[in-house]
Amino acid sequence: MALRGTERYVAQNRRARHDYLIQDTYEAGIALTGSEVKVLREGKASIAEAYAGDKDGDIFLFNANIPEYPAARFNHEPKRARRLLLHKREINKLLGAVTRDGMTLIPLAIYFNARGRAKLQLGLAKGKRKSDKREAEKARDWQRDKARIMRDRG
Repeated sequence: MALRGTERYVAQNRRARHDYLIQDTYEAGIALTGSEVKVLREGKASIAEAYAGDKDGDIFLFNANIPEYPAARFNHEPKRARRLLLHKREINKLLGAVTRDGMTLIPLAIYFNARGRAKLQLGLAKGKRKSDKREAEKARDWQRDKARIMRDRG
C-alpha cells in the first residue's frame, strides 16, 4: 500500500523488508493518548524494535518507542502496549495465521491519513533465512550493475 499525497510517514521500520518476507499488509488504527499524538505529529517515534501480538483476544503493538511530550503535565509511558484498532474478522484472520502458519506481525510504518488519524501499516510476514537474504542482496546488486551498464552504453 503506497501513501497518497496528503499522508506522511512518522516512523518507518526499514529493516523489516530485509529481515522478513512480507506476504500481506493491513492498515490499523492505534489507540493513543493526547500526548502521544503530539509527539507523533513532531515525528519523534521509533518502531525499529516493535512487534505486534495477541493479548486477551486483541492485537497490541509492543515495544514501540513514543517518547514523552516535554510540555505535558500528565505524560504517557514511552514503551507501553498500544491497542490496534482492527475489525474482528481481521483480528481473527491475523491471529489464525500467526498460530497456524507461524507467521509474524511486523509494524512497517506509522503515518497520518488524509483525515489526520494516526495509522499503522502492519505486515503479515514470514522470517527470511540467511541464504534468502544473500539471494536478495545478489539480485539487488545485479540490478544496480545492470542499470549502470545500460546507462554507460547509452
